[in-house]
Amino acid sequence: MKLTLKQLLSAHLLCSALLFMPAKIFAEQSTDVFASSESQQVSMAKQALMERLSGFDHFSATFSQQVIDEEQNILQEGHGKLSVKKPNLVFWQTEQPEESVIVSDGETLWFYDPFIEQATAYRVDDSVANTPILLLTSTDKVLWQQYSVTQTNHDDFLIHANDINSRVKTLELNFVSNSAILKSLSIIDSTGQLSVIKLADVAINQTIEPNLFKFILPDGVYLDDQR
Repeated sequence: MKLTLKQLLSAHLLCSALLFMPAKIFAEQSTDVFASSESQQVSMAKQALMERLSGFDHFSATFSQQVIDEEQNILQEGHGKLSVKKPNLVFWQTEQPEESVIVSDGETLWFYDPFIEQATAYRVDDSVANTPILLLTSTDKVLWQQYSVTQTNHDDFLIHANDINSRVKTLELNFVSNSAILKSLSIIDSTGQLSVIKLADVAINQTIEPNLFKFILPDGVYLDDQR
């Protein structure tokens, strides 16, 4: 997961610079070249990711999930289903090992745990940093300025939170070759814990029932309203 950018620099230009530049000047200018090259790659990677994400308006899938600690121990396994629609609509239902539901209606993000009969409500705008699946639904340039993007190969992208206090440090997106179909995503949080989510039965731009993105508080369920 901890991947770095490959610096791309022309060997011919580098050798020419060595021949014609005094050592001190080369040292100063080469630092600027590397910094400029890295910045350009990050910008190009973000643009490539935006183009990839623009390939769908909505999608649905089933998923399997593993939660792994820093010692590579599997802490939990589960599966469920999800649906995503732009802008900012999410339905995420974990069916095993215990049922839970996450719903974003575009304004409020709901976390519902039937076992303890409690639902928690947050503002969507305040939740993206800790709920990275919402990034898939947003093309807000101001929001994306809070993240850096690197491209590990043509179909794999790493999204890094610029805020050092973010609970989610890195989100990796893996696409089917040359398509907008997402096949997996991985999340590293601030504790070093890794969540690996593999998607199956991905359906892009097929009809999704609008009511799927509406949450109605069940009778008798306690509401923790954080909005």
